[in-house]
Amino acid sequence: MKIIVTNDDGIYSPGILELKKAMESLGSVTVVAPDVQKSGVGHSITFSHPLRVRDVYANGDLIGYGIDGSPADCVKLAVREILKERSQLLVSGINIGANVGINVLYSGTVAAAIEGALLGIPSVAISLEISESTPDVKGAAETAKDIIALIMKKELPRGTLLNVNIPNISKDKIKGVKITKQFSGDFDEHYEKRTDPRGIAYYWLSGTGWPKVDVIGTDMHALKDGYISITPLRYNLTDNSFLTEVESWEWNTK
Repeated sequence: MKIIVTNDDGIYSPGILELKKAMESLGSVTVVAPDVQKSGVGHSITFSHPLRVRDVYANGDLIGYGIDGSPADCVKLAVREILKERSQLLVSGINIGANVGINVLYSGTVAAAIEGALLGIPSVAISLEISESTPDVKGAAETAKDIIALIMKKELPRGTLLNVNIPNISKDKIKGVKITKQFSGDFDEHYEKRTDPRGIAYYWLSGTGWPKVDVIGTDMHALKDGYISITPLRYNLTDNSFLTEVESWEWNTK
């Protein structure tokens, strides 16, 4: 099986290196990832300048290909140019930090999996919750391998990806897996205003904590409760429930 591994934390992230090792037990792995940190870039793609590709090595061994672009760029380039054979799986991660709720819209990790799904490749995004303890990236990679091995026995609909979030606790303490909906409430966030040495104000996004309201059945609730959260996502953002209502409005354009 041909597997593409990518992320948004960059090709030197320990998350992608551990994921690559774990995925190698399932098939032939090619890493194509941003050459620097690209968290929070969402589904952006590059139009304004050419993309450059370079081989990336660690300890004399080829890790993969570093791209000076976004995670979505990496997937496009991997599928359309770098790889000579069609891949049967795309795995994006391991992202350091949960991608639940509205974070799904900002996440480059999830965007890479969306791009894979758009291109007809079964795609999975893997994220590891941040907590007070040091992230167990190696343990998360082993957990991800077990989950993906099961997923590959099934068939994902074209255009659908699975967003997997793993709690940052030891594997023996994980309660199990819950299939969840995306949390749609507001998160607690604010900007901290500071002043630079020249006396000019600047703003730093600092309030990104969990919301006070918790909704059972959502990705956020499952993760906080010690479960692995798996949420099927699609890229179609049409609000079908409101579509008929908007059609009934009197659109006088003349």
